[in-house]
Parts: sequence; structure tokens; C-alpha cells
Amino acid sequence: MNQDKSLEFMQIAMKYLPEAKAKLDEAGIELSFEMLSPFMELFTNVMNEAYELGKKDALEE
Repeated sequence: MNQDKSLEFMQIAMKYLPEAKAKLDEAGIELSFEMLSPFMELFTNVMNEAYELGKKDALEE
């Protein structure tokens, strides 16, 4: 995975983290940094795949 893209994806995730935390708090789910790491990895994998799909679509046009 491109290191720069991974960093950008993490920055996007951190931008929305307060909103996600608030929703989890409302649901009675406590968010800890230990729990956060696997979800951030999953998020970057999803974002990378979506980025590659968009890139492929753009090149096909």
C-alpha cells in the first residue's frame, strides 16, 4: 500500500473519530486505543481498495 495514501486515510479517519466515538458512547460501547488499532487497519484497507477502484475507473474513461 502506498505509504502516503495510508497516511491520508488515517488523517481522514481521525477527522471523523470524535463523531464515531460519540455514536459508540451513545450505544454504550467504550472506545479505547487498544480497540481502535484493528479498526484503523481495517479502515485503511477499505479506503485503499476504494481508492484503487476509483483509480481504475478513472483510467478506463
